[in-house]
Amino acid sequence: MAWYANKGGSPARAKVFYWMVVATFGLLLLRLWHLQVIEGEEFRRLCESNRIRLVKVAPLRGRIFDRKGRILADNRPSFDLFVIPEDVKDKESFAEGLAPLLGMPPEEILGKISQRGRSPFQPVRIKGDLTWEELSRIKIRQMELPGLKVSVVPVRTYLYRGLAAHLLGTVGEITREELSRRRAKGYDIGDYLGKTGLEAAWEDYLRGLKGGRQVEVDALGRELRVLREVEPIPGWDLHLTLDLDLQRKAEELLKGKAGAIVALDPSSGAVLAMASAPSYDPAAFARGIPLEMWKKLNEDPLHPLTNRAIRGLYAPGSVFKIVVAAAALAEGRVDPDERLHCGGLFPLGQKVFRCWKEEGHGWMDLKQAIIQSCDIYFYQLGLRVGPELMASYAEAFGFGRCTGIELPGEKAGFVPSPAWKAKRGERWYDGETVVMAIGQGPFLVTPLQMARMIAAVANGGVLYQPLVATEVIDPEGKGVRSYRPRPMGRLPLSPRVLRRLKEALLGVVEDEKGTGRAAHIPGVSVAGKTGTAQVAKMGQRRLKPSELPYELRDHAWFVAYAPAEAPTIAVAVVVEHGGHGGSAAAPLARELIKEWLSIEGEADET
Repeated sequence: MAWYANKGGSPARAKVFYWMVVATFGLLLLRLWHLQVIEGEEFRRLCESNRIRLVKVAPLRGRIFDRKGRILADNRPSFDLFVIPEDVKDKESFAEGLAPLLGMPPEEILGKISQRGRSPFQPVRIKGDLTWEELSRIKIRQMELPGLKVSVVPVRTYLYRGLAAHLLGTVGEITREELSRRRAKGYDIGDYLGKTGLEAAWEDYLRGLKGGRQVEVDALGRELRVLREVEPIPGWDLHLTLDLDLQRKAEELLKGKAGAIVALDPSSGAVLAMASAPSYDPAAFARGIPLEMWKKLNEDPLHPLTNRAIRGLYAPGSVFKIVVAAAALAEGRVDPDERLHCGGLFPLGQKVFRCWKEEGHGWMDLKQAIIQSCDIYFYQLGLRVGPELMASYAEAFGFGRCTGIELPGEKAGFVPSPAWKAKRGERWYDGETVVMAIGQGPFLVTPLQMARMIAAVANGGVLYQPLVATEVIDPEGKGVRSYRPRPMGRLPLSPRVLRRLKEALLGVVEDEKGTGRAAHIPGVSVAGKTGTAQVAKMGQRRLKPSELPYELRDHAWFVAYAPAEAPTIAVAVVVEHGGHGGSAAAPLARELIKEWLSIEGEADET
């Protein structure tokens, strides 16, 4: 201060300068104290987090079994390659060096490790299911490519490849949209979850709980030692009502065709088989389906990814005559012994409606009209019943609404009615009534709805919610949830009406003139009903199915149950563009029923 004053500065200014220097050093000391004492613990934690990392461990997904305890879906080990983005200093050089080892474009690798929204220390999966050659190349070059990590992770596998693919469903990596909804449940980027079918419906049970390892790493991100470990908890196992052998038979019967087969236990609504064709291999989705394969499946005109059993919509065709007959009998609109005439043509207004049999069926009562599936008889019956009652009974038989099966994506179908047209400002015509009476027009149903309908007729009138699972079992082998038959309503029919319907349906198969004669099994009573759903409006000239382009051919229906006196199986079969139900669908139902009776016979012997 004296020096400063001797140079011409005043003592007052020297004092100010002095205290400024003291204050500056004081602030520096205070900041150092704050960093070391107040925030020291936090900086120590950040330092440790760069050296100690938490590695999440995926759990084994719960297995899926058929009704006899046979495994349908399990897990297998897979060598997956991950990278820690924070450990990669030059991402472009890293991608260039890694690409030839994996046979991947550098741009694809760079895109994966440059994704936004990830924690820098969160592993990014570069490639799953490494081959031994890829694994060897990675191990040799791993020192040159810091941040790489090979982990053994469980991958979903399906023991019978594409068998029951639509029912079992698929597993895939979580998307950002799904993550935004599921983060609260413990999901992270890179996790896998059920996308479709049972895998999606029972995701909360099947997924399991992740474990973790606290590991010490070096400057290159390589693990040095495990400090702490929490084992993952496997998912819970799911046991189904499905029968593996019957499912296999159903899919064999549909080979080379497009369509669906559904088999139910009439006494409970349990799904014994649910096949949709064409199908696909769900294992392709478990590790991330290649873009080319995804495009091929998506652009296939036969839509192999669609579960036709619950999402396929078709006109019911003559199968709907069951409902029309039930409504007519229940409402007293017809005497079952009354005979109506079919001459092959039915004039109505300015139009003429035809019977499928060109020369007509002649005079027949209700039973014979069902057995021979006479269109003109049901044109007349439909006009007697009326569209409002037909729509009402259609809904009572379970059409026009979802069955409630615990599978995502089920469609409700559609039941037309005058009220529906009135809402559109349109009038309902008598021509629409006669078309509706034989199950044509805008009427749409699913194969599952058809199976449930015929099952209700078989069991005496109970509409069950279709049942796909029997129980869920935890990793310790203890049952945590069981599923029981759930009645959803009853058909509005008296025992007398049901008895008459059943007699007619038995005649469809057992009578020599029955349209379902192709479903006959010697020694077994089979009841059923054929149906042919028109795809395109035909002209006046009758054409054989073989004369039409494939896409214009009718869909073939057949529903059945057996044994007729004590039913244990109800079946619905639809073959797209198959032609007549009696020739294209009935033989498939016959073979499926024979397979089931064989399975049941083996069970009785044991």
